[in-house]
Amino acid sequence: MKRRLFLHGAAALALAGTLGFRVCAAIAAPGGSSTAAAPYLTTEIPQAQLAGSGPFRYFGMHIYDAQLWVGAGGYRPGAPRATPFALELRYARALNGRKIAGASADEIKTLGIGTAAQRADWLVRMEKLFPDVQEGTRITGVFLPAHGARFYRDGKSLGEIADPEFAAAFFAIWLDPKTTAPALRSALLADAAPR
Repeated sequence: MKRRLFLHGAAALALAGTLGFRVCAAIAAPGGSSTAAAPYLTTEIPQAQLAGSGPFRYFGMHIYDAQLWVGAGGYRPGAPRATPFALELRYARALNGRKIAGASADEIKTLGIGTAAQRADWLVRMEKLFPDVQEGTRITGVFLPAHGARFYRDGKSLGEIADPEFAAAFFAIWLDPKTTAPALRSALLADAAPR
């Protein structure tokens, strides 16, 4: 049966792909979130500041809390590749890394980004890199302009995908104007303007 899923975020996509339901996002300050950047983030993004945050829920189930970190250059929706930034997801439940990768590739396809060959290559790379997660696991992706994306699990390096086109496509899942969770995008970008 062919289904079109209106989903957002790699973790929620993985869960939704399994259950076949639609997803909605509820926005509020995530519990236990810190407004001070972790040391590995300040190494990647000097003067890192929290731009916005919000939880992602799937039919009432808490999937993850998201935080967007920006440097002095902020995040400019009109020039999304201009400055480094980081997106951290703190998971509220266990999810399989391969399903997260597959769901991410599906979401990128839904956004109409990349060619079929690019998306196939990106899927292979994500499957090799993305780990299984448990409740409380933090996965952080750092966007590096003209380079690609670097990923961390609980502050420890997972590796990187040195492909600027992949990085732009991956972070579009949350930040593109056509995202399937516009309310979460608005919450993440709440204070993302250049400082």
